[in-house]
Amino acid sequence: MQVPWIQVSRSRPLLLKLKPDVFLIAIGLGTLLHLSLLVFNTIAIRSLSVISGGRNSIFSREENASALVLVASQKTLPVMVAVIEPLQGAFGESGLLVLPCVAAHLNQIIVDSFIVNFLRSRDNSNNVKAIQAPPPRKCGSPNGPPITASRIKLRDGRHLAYKEHGVPRELAKNKIVFLHGFRSSRHDAVIATNLPNGLVEELGVCVVSFDRPGYGESDPDPNRTMKSLALDVEELADKFYVVGFSMGGQAVWGCLNFIPHRLAGATLLTPVVNYWWHNLPSNITTKSFYDQPTQDQWAVRVAHYFPWLTFWWFTQKWFPSSTAVSPTPIVLSHQDLSIISNINRQHQSQVQQQGEAESICRDAILGFGRWDFDPLDIDNPFPDNTGHVHLWQGDDDKLIPVPLQRYIAQNIPWIHYHEISGSGHLFPYLHELTATIIKTQLLH
Repeated sequence: MQVPWIQVSRSRPLLLKLKPDVFLIAIGLGTLLHLSLLVFNTIAIRSLSVISGGRNSIFSREENASALVLVASQKTLPVMVAVIEPLQGAFGESGLLVLPCVAAHLNQIIVDSFIVNFLRSRDNSNNVKAIQAPPPRKCGSPNGPPITASRIKLRDGRHLAYKEHGVPRELAKNKIVFLHGFRSSRHDAVIATNLPNGLVEELGVCVVSFDRPGYGESDPDPNRTMKSLALDVEELADKFYVVGFSMGGQAVWGCLNFIPHRLAGATLLTPVVNYWWHNLPSNITTKSFYDQPTQDQWAVRVAHYFPWLTFWWFTQKWFPSSTAVSPTPIVLSHQDLSIISNINRQHQSQVQQQGEAESICRDAILGFGRWDFDPLDIDNPFPDNTGHVHLWQGDDDKLIPVPLQRYIAQNIPWIHYHEISGSGHLFPYLHELTATIIKTQLLH
């Protein structure tokens, strides 16, 4: 800035004779030039974006394009002085020419500051929208998916969608309520759909599978807890067995803790473990936690420490969010890889049709959040030996930490633990194992 002001000082006598309106016109022309350059460069960069790959172009990203437009449109004061100096007064005193350049330079800084503030406010607004989940698209609402399932109305006015499998309920000798896993629905009742022909009738089994709140066609429950989910299950049948798979298996702990009087027995199929249950030893939880893929470590951390960020984490595209959201072979055993291609996914589009926030996000927040009980503190739900609790776990499961599952089984004396050699996370989809699991529960 020192050189321009020296030149202005040299032309001080002429400056005093300058008419203000001429000076203002010069400033206006400088500002107009800057605005013209902003428009020209915006058009130019959009054209470059189209030519160099469209959506895949580096210029298609709004933050890159905005920065380039601003930088390319600014004519800095040193550049202006460098142009004026070699003219040696051909267009008038250099000091008089520099002065409107100084004013135009300040004006473009002011103009660009307003543009930057506008872009930042818009980005902040978009960030808030990205963090805050949109309202769920409730089934049966004007803009929501249609209701196609059988549903019951719960104590608080919500509706739970369910599906019955096997013999009619009124003829059943054994009633089973099945809780599906993560990113699944009532249609994924593996213990019913994978049973050998004739076994269902032989055992007189009626399986009631249901969409857990927020999934499929069940109303969301923003206040969902392990207790509220257990009370939902309670309204589906009278005396019944409860079977849960994966994240649904974790929910069985809530049934054992809050509604044991309604249960005839329980089966947990490779249930998800919460690393923050206070009775788990830190050396095993720490090792198991860091044995996970890095993206799963972060997904679990976010769900536990920053639940309000869970929706953003699961829907952002900057980093891999979770292998549970986007499955990859690294979390599948050899057996899982042979099973997964045969799993029927025809109803997958319905699983999250009401939105991610109250289905998979709520699942993660509840599953890895702070619980008001620890499974290792649950009293024996069948002290008179009228029922039994079975926990099944594959020893090659790459999603659920086997050492933690073993510790839980060893420290709950009323758990019957079954570890399946060579099996991964998807063993309930094997027909012969499904039959064994059901027979073990009903004929124990």
